[in-house]
Amino acid sequence: MKLQRYGTLACLALAATLGLSACGSDNNEPASGASASGSAAAVDCATGTLNAQGSSAQKNAMAEWIKAYQQKCQGTTINYEPTGSGAGIQAFIAGTADFAGSDSALKPEEQPQADAKCVGGKAIHLPMVIGPVAIAYNVSGVDNLQLKPATLAKIFAGKVTKWDDAAIKADNPGATLPATTIQTVHRSDESGTTDNFTNFLSKTAEADWTLGKAKAWKAPGGTGAKGSDGVASSVKGADGSIGYMEWSFAENAGLKMSKIGNGNGEFAALTAEAAGKTIAGAEVEGQGDDLKLSIDYNTKEAGAYPIVLATYEIVCSKGLAADKLKLVKGLLGYAASAEGQNSLTDLGYAPLPETVRTKVETAVKNLS
Repeated sequence: MKLQRYGTLACLALAATLGLSACGSDNNEPASGASASGSAAAVDCATGTLNAQGSSAQKNAMAEWIKAYQQKCQGTTINYEPTGSGAGIQAFIAGTADFAGSDSALKPEEQPQADAKCVGGKAIHLPMVIGPVAIAYNVSGVDNLQLKPATLAKIFAGKVTKWDDAAIKADNPGATLPATTIQTVHRSDESGTTDNFTNFLSKTAEADWTLGKAKAWKAPGGTGAKGSDGVASSVKGADGSIGYMEWSFAENAGLKMSKIGNGNGEFAALTAEAAGKTIAGAEVEGQGDDLKLSIDYNTKEAGAYPIVLATYEIVCSKGLAADKLKLVKGLLGYAASAEGQNSLTDLGYAPLPETVRTKVETAVKNLS
């Protein structure tokens, strides 16, 4: 896959790595190939009200899309509540959300329940943005922290409890580490970010993380906080703390972020280019317009930052209420457009690889 763009410098660096032929500009115009003239993409305007909820990791992306769409299309009211992926899926199943935002795919037992809301169709997954997961920390006197997956697993499982533990020292030779007690911060609500982070730990540090993957946090101890913004706030407010959150929230809070060991044996910093190298290896594993992605957390790509998630909109392929269909297609069509994707580059998100973006755009057009 080829990442479309993160901003000029990031795109140029990634282009050199992935063989990208062109980079868009930084002024929210579509990337090269979005339109013959390079002008803004056409938007299918509709009137009415939409109510959606779910992933807090995509809150800032959704806010940007809603603002832009409402500026282009008068007479629309669009509400998105960042209640967490689990709550969003349940609201979709209950019929109180027109679509759900989720950082992980529907569970096998959830799929038929969601399908039941789609008369003549199925609930499908539309990846809308890639969100690298930051491991942010607040430890006085410690900069440039680096952690192997096994060490990270021991920290969050409660097996390593002091910042000067031998495991952390081994990952940070020459660093001066305090004897401060580690305070881990996790999501208190069911979360796709938690699902992806625990999936990463289970795939890369199986011997040290025996709790599997789940949207609900299962490890003992630590402090729970609601939403990615809650985790970021908790880490910022407590010396000795460490937590996982979507990249944009760590950046917005001004938090330090750890380098993470990858499958190539390197410690990779979270940058657009490094995340892009992992994204480039993602594969579409869904069928037809169901575009679930499979990400290789053990990527051996040199320089790759390995903890990334795909955030989806879960929507009915068919069976949307007549008064909602045009507005859902209008909003999600804008989100999937080159212009909509490029608008996220300054918010700490990674735009969809172009090969995926065009499939999402087509899937939105096929909604009925």
